[in-house]
Amino acid sequence: MDPLRPSKAAFYSAVLPGLGQVYNKKFWKIPLVYGAIGTALYFYFDNDKTYDRYRNAYKRRLAGFTDDEFYGPGITPFISEDALIRAQRTLKRNKEMSMLIAIGMYALNIIDANVDAHLLQYNMDENLSLKPVIDFDNPNCYAQAGLSLNFRF
Repeated sequence: MDPLRPSKAAFYSAVLPGLGQVYNKKFWKIPLVYGAIGTALYFYFDNDKTYDRYRNAYKRRLAGFTDDEFYGPGITPFISEDALIRAQRTLKRNKEMSMLIAIGMYALNIIDANVDAHLLQYNMDENLSLKPVIDFDNPNCYAQAGLSLNFRF
């Protein structure tokens, strides 16, 4: 195998998420990559849109208007100004967290492509094996579980 293959897979995934998985021929991971990044970005944009609604309503109330969507038909608002401020803080925090998760999923995509390419180079032949065994203890006639590690030269 090409010794530059892991770095090439990581580079491909950095350029376009999922391309490193295509390079490694792990096609089943592509929907997971786009699902994870897409979900985080969806929540980022949804929180951003809702944040803008609450922010615009708060700014209109500070200007003296009572016609925002959270005010209602009467003289008392559905949502107070303090609640609008709290909602803005919460939505801003959720928006920032969603972006951090999207960046984390992007980085995880690159790491996965790199590690997977390294594991494709790993030689797994019969000269090195690790397998579970069940051995019987002769004096007591009890079964014992264990691991057998074999090296062949």
